[in-house]
Amino acid sequence: MTNIRTAAEPTVFEYAALRVVPRVERGEAMNVGVVVYCRALDYLACRSHLDEPRLLALDASLDLDGVRSALLGVDAVCCGGERAGQAAAEAPGARFRWLTAPRSTIVQPGPVHAGLTDDPAAELDRLLDLLVLTPK
Repeated sequence: MTNIRTAAEPTVFEYAALRVVPRVERGEAMNVGVVVYCRALDYLACRSHLDEPRLLALDASLDLDGVRSALLGVDAVCCGGERAGQAAAEAPGARFRWLTAPRSTIVQPGPVHAGLTDDPAAELDRLLDLLVLTPK
């Protein structure tokens, strides 16, 4: 018997929140995005949302243009196009591991978590709502 996966069968996916840490010494952070990777479906994507007033409440001198630039870089690595530089040649899994490696920059990945999904794009939307967007 062969194991044929249909689109409706749940498969493992991984994700990490992206957070802004304006001043490391204060230990404050705010989630601004999510990266989702699903090996079985060859899916890697991210979404972000900047709540600028909330970020500026953490640090009024925060370089918002720098944060936007960092998030554009994450998006470029997810897409794998020429804007991604050397990362463009890597497989999606390698790009996800690179994006979720610990770093001490203003935009940092949170821990990697796993789950099951039959629609990683819908998971990305759900996680953005859950982890990033301010409840209405």
